[in-house]
Amino acid sequence: MSQQRSSFSGKLGFVLATAGSAVGLGNIWRFPYLAAQHGGGIFLLVYIVLALTFGFTLMCAEIAIGRKTGVSAIGAYKKLDKRFGFMGILSSIVPIIILPYYSVIGGWIIKYLAVFASGQASLATDDNFFNNFIAEPIEPLGWFLLFLAVTAIVVLLGVEKGIEKVSKVMMPVLVVLTVFIAVYALFMPGAIDGLIYYVKPDFSKFSGTTVLAAMGQLFYSMSLAMGIMITYGSYMKKDVNLESSVKQIELFDTGIAFFAGLMIIPAVFSFSGGDESALGKGPGLMFVTLPKVFDSMPAGSIIGAVFFILVLFAALTSSISLMETIVSIFMDKFKWNRKLTCIIVFVVCIALGLPSCLGYGVLKEITLFGMDFLTFFDFISNSVIMPLVALVTCILVGYVIKPKAIIEEIELGGKFKRKTLFTIMIKYVAPVFIVAILVFSILEGIGIVKV
Repeated sequence: MSQQRSSFSGKLGFVLATAGSAVGLGNIWRFPYLAAQHGGGIFLLVYIVLALTFGFTLMCAEIAIGRKTGVSAIGAYKKLDKRFGFMGILSSIVPIIILPYYSVIGGWIIKYLAVFASGQASLATDDNFFNNFIAEPIEPLGWFLLFLAVTAIVVLLGVEKGIEKVSKVMMPVLVVLTVFIAVYALFMPGAIDGLIYYVKPDFSKFSGTTVLAAMGQLFYSMSLAMGIMITYGSYMKKDVNLESSVKQIELFDTGIAFFAGLMIIPAVFSFSGGDESALGKGPGLMFVTLPKVFDSMPAGSIIGAVFFILVLFAALTSSISLMETIVSIFMDKFKWNRKLTCIIVFVVCIALGLPSCLGYGVLKEITLFGMDFLTFFDFISNSVIMPLVALVTCILVGYVIKPKAIIEEIELGGKFKRKTLFTIMIKYVAPVFIVAILVFSILEGIGIVKV
């Protein structure tokens, strides 16, 4: 017996939920340190241009594929062309790999929120605090399970009653908190120098690496090539204006990324006396450097707690979309009901997340190609599978079913104003960009080049 497919109540619910999916750790954590490493203002300018062209094209294509087929990624590609059925499996693997290790990081965020909220912020300023915490055998596991459980509860409630309602609360709060901390940070001594570095393009710092880093961030930030946009598109009503929705999602996503940089880069500049190296890559920025920045502020414990609430909301909106994508895939494939599927996915994610959770402690001696478990899973999903999925999607839309099939789907909800841009990008420009990302990401992952 087939079940009626869930759907969002309307455009607002769709936009907020999909923007919530796109807005995550990629915006709050990854974007600021990449911007700092690649020239500040010039990186910001390149990213915005790519978001309006490259990102717009891929997001339109994925959402339209979902709405046109009415199924999740596991069946959408096969429904468009049987020869591309393998793409359903490939794209479905991405959220299954990402959600477990993403939830481990989500657990770390809850830990830091608890530390700041309990007035123990000074503990987190110790250089060894973070490394000692993640090396513990039990405590990180507890926070990981808590984060994953909260995610599962929201997904269990369903699309309209769970995901949409939570997104309608979390997204506005997230925006307000981001703007609040950004404005607060700008009044710190020396913060204006950080602001100028961040927003003023220095074209002498422009390079091919800047473009490739910005494109790689676009994938990470906008939830592209993960099956998420196809799944959410399958919940989208036919009369909703797809092009307008994508513009609004991009505005949310890029706006949050911009304000994240605005609250972090000037604050770290102020704390470090203008030392760009303080904006280190990886966990060091959020879990080592920023606690020191907050501790140096008046009312630093309160600001730090507010910051980690913001980051937690961003992480949850993305983890919810990742789990919903996996649940939707399993429901479509095996015809299970939502409750049973959520329980199974929850248990599978625990099993898959354990290596990442314990990889800095009891399992630290075990590596995959020289990488710890979390780093390896991040590399395989973000640097290998996602660019492959995006490349084959461009080939499918550009040369097999043709752009016209997607344009017709988009125009069900209104005129597609940028259809010429879409056609040129999906057929000629995006595939070249994606091949460059794929090659560059793999070379970076194996240590031949550095971002």
